[in-house]
Amino acid sequence: MTSTKTRSSRALALTLTVTVALTGSGAAAATAATYDPAMRDAARRVLEAGAPGYMARIDDGRRIAVTAAGVADRRTGRPLTGRDQFEIGSNTKTFTAVLALQLVDSGHLTLDAPIEDYLPGVVPNGPNITVRMLLNHTSGLFNYTADPEFFAGIRQDPQRVRTDQDLLDVAFRHEPDFAPGTSWSYSNTNYIVIGVLLRTVTGRSLAELVRQRIAGPLGLKHTYVADPRATTTGRGYAHGYSVTFAGPAPAYTDISAWPLGGFAGAAGAIISTPGDLSHFFSALLSGRLMSARQLGQMKTTVPLPEGWGDGGYGLGLMRIDSPCGTVWGHGGDTFGHHSTAVTTADGRRSAVTDVTANPGDTVPNDGVVRFQQVVTAADTVVTCRMLGKPAPGHPEVRQ
Repeated sequence: MTSTKTRSSRALALTLTVTVALTGSGAAAATAATYDPAMRDAARRVLEAGAPGYMARIDDGRRIAVTAAGVADRRTGRPLTGRDQFEIGSNTKTFTAVLALQLVDSGHLTLDAPIEDYLPGVVPNGPNITVRMLLNHTSGLFNYTADPEFFAGIRQDPQRVRTDQDLLDVAFRHEPDFAPGTSWSYSNTNYIVIGVLLRTVTGRSLAELVRQRIAGPLGLKHTYVADPRATTTGRGYAHGYSVTFAGPAPAYTDISAWPLGGFAGAAGAIISTPGDLSHFFSALLSGRLMSARQLGQMKTTVPLPEGWGDGGYGLGLMRIDSPCGTVWGHGGDTFGHHSTAVTTADGRRSAVTDVTANPGDTVPNDGVVRFQQVVTAADTVVTCRMLGKPAPGHPEVRQ
C-alpha cells in the first residue's frame, strides 16, 4: 500500500481551484485560476489526514470558487472534480423537512399535532410526540444508528436492504432518551418516522417527492434519493471510503455500492453535487420552497448541547454561530463521506464541502482524532471564506 505521505503528494498534484465570475442571474464560464492559500492549505491537511479526496464550492455572492483535490476513485486514480456527485448524508434531513413544511403550507399536516394522528400505533408514546418534535429532535426517540449492533450488522452484510420498519424496530427496542419535549438529542429515527409520514400522507415515495417537489422545480439535475443504491456511480461520481487508522497504515473500504437508501432513508439517502446542493440551500433561505411563515418555523431553533458547537437546531436546519459569523445549513455523514452545506440568512452566499472518507474505527485512536480535528478546521475555513473573512490562522489572505 502506498504510504500516506506519497499518496497525499500525488493527490495534491491534482488540486485545482477555479474562480467563476457571476454576471446577472447566471454564472459565466471559468475565467481564471485562483489559489486561495487558506483553501489550498485546508485541502492539503485533509488529504494528509487520510482522505482520498476533498472538494469545496464557495459562492461569496460575487464569484464561485471551487476547490477539488485528490481522487474520486482510489482504484482508477480518477481525479476528483467539483462537479462529482456524492452521498450528502444528513443534509438529506433538510430536504425531508422542506417536504413536511410544504405539506403544512397545503394544510395536510399540522406541526404541533401528535404523530399518532397520522400514524396511529406506529410510534411508542405517539400521542405525546408532535411532528415538530420529530423535526427538531426533541422527541426523545432513541437514535437507531446508536445501537452498536446496527452498524456491526451493516458491515457484516453491507448489501442487505433494510426497510423503514426494520430501522424503527431497532430504535423502538430501546427506551426513549427523555420525555418528549424536555430535552434535545440528535436522532435519525425522527426522520425515518417523518419519511413514513410523508409516504402515508401523500401516497408517494421519498424519491418521487424529492424529484417532483424540489429537484424538478429547482432544476437540480444531479440530485436524487438512492433507492436503495446510487444509480450513477461511474465517471462523475465520488466514491466514499470507510477508513480505519488502527493499523500501520490507513486501510480503505469502498462503500459506494452499498445501498444507502436501505439504511439511511429519509434521514440521509440523497445523492447530489456541490452545485445542486448549494442551489437548494440558497433557494430555501431565499424563500423559494415554502411560505415565509413556514421558513420562520424552520429557523426557530432550540439550543444545542455542549459538544455540538455554538448555534441551534430548527426544523431540519441548523443555525451555526461560526467564528466568522452566523450561517444556516446542515451537515452529513455516511460510512464514506463527511459533507457540509451552509448559507447566509438571505441565501445569497453559500458553501458546500465533501470529504470522501469517514473513520470506521470502532475504538478511537490518534488517527481518528486527527482526522476529525482537521476536517472540522477545514469546515470553519470554508465558512469564513464564504463570508469574506480571513480564515482562522491565515491572516495573510487577501479579501
